[in-house]
Amino acid sequence: MKRRDFLKCSLAVGAGLATSPLTYAFNGENQESNNDSSGSSKAPATKGGKPHIIFIMSDQHRGDALHCMGNKAVISPNIDKLAQEGSLFVCGYSSAPSSTPARAGLLTGMSPWHHGMLGYGKVASKYKYEMPRMLRDLGYYTFGIGKMHWFPQKALHGFHATLVDESGRSETRDFISDYREWFQLQAPGKNPDLTGIGWNNHNAGTYKLEERLHPTAWTGQTACELIRNYESDQPLFLKVSFARPHSPYDPPKRYLDMYEKADIPVPFVGDWCGKYAERKDPEKVAKDAPFANLGEEYAVNSRRHYYANVTFIDDQIGQIIQALKEKGMYENAIICYTADHGDMLGDHYHWRKTYAYEGSAKIPYIIKWPSAMTTQAIKGKRIEQPVELRDFLPTFIELAGGTVPDDMDGKSLVALVSGNNDGWRKYIDLEHATCYSADNYWCALTDGKMKYIWFIHTGEEQLFDLSADPGERRNLFGDSRYADRLAEMRKAIVCHLQERGTDFVKDGKLVVRDQTLLYSPNYPKD
Repeated sequence: MKRRDFLKCSLAVGAGLATSPLTYAFNGENQESNNDSSGSSKAPATKGGKPHIIFIMSDQHRGDALHCMGNKAVISPNIDKLAQEGSLFVCGYSSAPSSTPARAGLLTGMSPWHHGMLGYGKVASKYKYEMPRMLRDLGYYTFGIGKMHWFPQKALHGFHATLVDESGRSETRDFISDYREWFQLQAPGKNPDLTGIGWNNHNAGTYKLEERLHPTAWTGQTACELIRNYESDQPLFLKVSFARPHSPYDPPKRYLDMYEKADIPVPFVGDWCGKYAERKDPEKVAKDAPFANLGEEYAVNSRRHYYANVTFIDDQIGQIIQALKEKGMYENAIICYTADHGDMLGDHYHWRKTYAYEGSAKIPYIIKWPSAMTTQAIKGKRIEQPVELRDFLPTFIELAGGTVPDDMDGKSLVALVSGNNDGWRKYIDLEHATCYSADNYWCALTDGKMKYIWFIHTGEEQLFDLSADPGERRNLFGDSRYADRLAEMRKAIVCHLQERGTDFVKDGKLVVRDQTLLYSPNYPKD
């Protein structure tokens, strides 16, 4: 079955072709061309002139793993071009840096405490605010492709339809992802996990099957197919969510070959991470160990494969952008690229995510604005203010002509990119409930220049000068030169946690807690 036929059949079930703004006149001889002389299609004007919203994200893409963010080893020309034509937010963060709480914040426009997920748990079945539903109510046709990481897996939260790749999540009798269903039709009897690398492993290898069968190719090409066949004056909200560069680090060989001679940066090692400094033999350590010094050679090899997967995704994004241009949708589109969280990749002997450190919590954050905003949003502008996943939803609501709710934690970015930062937040809050180890339970604040971390179980504190030390190699707690800044940021986190009651703050001081709180009282009750 061809991809377009699979898409057609899936939509017939998921959305109903009678009401879907997609057409399937695939016989080229019978199609009327609406291309102009330049070869670009003319898309119908959207109702009310509202922009299309093309929201592209990946899983576990750390913020510095892009050429435009200063990492010269990474090959990312298409994402870099988006940054050149739009806004590059250099202090983009994920407030709860693991998949499900991060995606809950993105979905709702709320902080972890207010959407209710303080660590890795289950996204609720319904929230007061939901991005697809709110945009649908504003007249958008809403469609999701790729990894959603919701529960249940095919929950819609306001999407008209989705085609999902839930790579890394159990396929059960009651659920099989659209990608896996397509894969079985394309490669009957073959194993989609032939690399043998686990979903949380940090070892690496190349993809063993045809490149077109890789979930990255499926997600990108399914998005292209949908764009090519979109025929409506309804503005489109399309979420495209890649399951990589999250492990397995399994790029097709041709992408890995691009990095054969690349100067891959080695992991940062702080003066505070001696607990895990003992050198370990990779053959004698679990492949998914969250903490381990496996040596620079091992870490660089993992990074090489990880970067190659970033380039694979970048290539698919380039094809999505080309499809938008050919369809005549590019100029009237806001196009975003971000991730749910990062990947430590061996920094400070840490792997994966859930940590307060830059490798885990800092993410790509790029927006190409509609052409109508060119007088407001300066192309290629680098924005230094701290932004977070919660800020996308209010931005989309404003651009769609809606009213941002007063109690939404996220802030629209429209004024900020126009040069008005009055009233913008000083710090962004970060946190994560216990994961991987008992002492990995923390809350933090950062403005992108300094970062303060409070470890809730132990009472340990860390302070980093990110401007001078972006790798967080020197803990400044106890350095008298930073005593005033430490006191200021500690006071700020006391104010931030005050609403949680005396279990977190008592008599104006931070409280060391014995128990972990995974869900706040604000988590929706089914």
